[in-house]
Amino acid sequence: QVQLVESGGGSVQTGGSLRLSCAASGFTYSTRCAGWFRQAPGKEREGVAAIWSGGDSPVYADSVKGRFSISQDNAENTLYLQMDSLKPEDTAMYYCAIRNDVCYWASRYYKYWGQGTQVTVSS
Repeated sequence: QVQLVESGGGSVQTGGSLRLSCAASGFTYSTRCAGWFRQAPGKEREGVAAIWSGGDSPVYADSVKGRFSISQDNAENTLYLQMDSLKPEDTAMYYCAIRNDVCYWASRYYKYWGQGTQVTVSS
């Protein structure tokens, strides 16, 4: 059974930083795309960053380029999202997700999801 557990969310002021973690277990596929998504109240879930196990460079949404960095520790089966220079518009529930194929931005392509961790950025 695949399980994803996010942690690291919290409340920060504008310009602050947070590091999200996603601990994965039970995922047996050797190739995968792991991504971070977010959903603000009243808005659709959107892709933030994704990383492919095949070694290609990570991809980022335009809104977070230069501020967020996705990484993974394969030995620990953990996905990270370093978020710097946070803005109020980054406030959302953040989810990690995994699929056993190439990366897509659309959330519907991801089968496995974590429960989410809340990020709140105040001005």
